[in-house]
Order: sequence, then C-alpha cells, then structure tokens
Amino acid sequence: MGLFSIFRRDTSGKPGEWYYCLRHESVEEGPDCPARDRLGPYPDRAGAERALRTARDRNEEWRTDPRWNDGSNDGPGGAGAGPDGPGR
Repeated sequence: MGLFSIFRRDTSGKPGEWYYCLRHESVEEGPDCPARDRLGPYPDRAGAERALRTARDRNEEWRTDPRWNDGSNDGPGGAGAGPDGPGR
C-alpha cells in the first residue's frame, strides 16, 4: 500500500480494520481496495482470513432456516431470490 493510497476516493474504511479482498483473494488492512471488492471490516486479521468460510456458513444457515425457506431453497420472495442468485 502506497503512502497516500489511504486518501484515494474509491475506498472507504480506515487503518486497523481488516478486509478480505475478493479481487486479490487476500487479506488487507485498511482501505486499500474499493468497498465493492471487499468483505468486512473485521476486527482482526484472523477474522478477515475466515471471511469466505463465514460467508459460506451464513449462506447455508440462511438457506436452511425455516423462517426464511419456503421449501424451494430460493429464500424469501419466491423463485430466484436466494442469496446466491437465481437457481442456486
């Protein structure tokens, strides 16, 4: 991360916050990449390292929650409204 990269307009967040960058497939501290490419913030590096597993676990929990599942695995709102998009 360059000296002035924290001042770029296409980022948000602050140093000390940890993110998982989907574009680079790596953990990053602070606002290095645009928010659209990140998961987080997480309070520590270990949390960011588990970001994909956490998202996968939350998606599975949501898919199997009877309060949000009408039996079609599409989630609330009917066909195609699931967290991973239509038909997933």
